[in-house]
Amino acid sequence: MRWWKVMGLAAFVGVAATGAVVVRAERRRRAYTPEEIRDRLRQRHAEAVPPR
Repeated sequence: MRWWKVMGLAAFVGVAATGAVVVRAERRRRAYTPEEIRDRLRQRHAEAVPPR
């Protein structure tokens, strides 16, 4: 096999793997209800802002 065929195959595998990771993350993100998202954001904000 020529080197350019190997490089093309490696690029295809890399794109497919990246797509799979993106789809998995998107599916996980959409699984949250709006209330859960608000609660998580409020919790992260409370942790980031020091108490007065």
